[in-house]
Amino acid sequence: MNDTSLRGLALYAALLATFSEAHPLCDHILQDNTAAQNKTGPGTRGRLACAHHVATYTAGQTIAAAAVTTALGYRLPVRAWLAGTAINAATHYAIDRRAGFMRLLRSPWICKGDYLDHATAQRRPGTVDTTGPGTALYEMDQASHRAIGIAAAALTTWLALRADRNGR
Repeated sequence: MNDTSLRGLALYAALLATFSEAHPLCDHILQDNTAAQNKTGPGTRGRLACAHHVATYTAGQTIAAAAVTTALGYRLPVRAWLAGTAINAATHYAIDRRAGFMRLLRSPWICKGDYLDHATAQRRPGTVDTTGPGTALYEMDQASHRAIGIAAAALTTWLALRADRNGR
């Protein structure tokens, strides 16, 4: 194994760990109540609420990843940052808007409709929650965000190593 391979593995591991471990902070704690309540809603209000959530999520992940990579002595090229950030941000928006994500989960390719219908939570008498913590949708939302972090970390690392090889 050569130095470039070791550098790539170390960078990938640092990015993946940071994206994964910062995810709950960025997705829950940094999200304000207005965004949480409205991000799946219809129209401009819902789209703006989701965009606001994705902006704070992305800022949190970017700051965390920059702090970790800088502390480890690695300066990522802007193009690599932007590519990884774009993957996380765009897919986070699509998943959190819900309609398309729900269609995908219920599709014949994923076949999670029964799970979505079955794994719900009752938080108050007479009210069944199908979207919050403890539900199938919530679990698949979180799993999808984290799996996408794998692709974001891999692309960011690949572009950074490529820039290193090309002297950028």
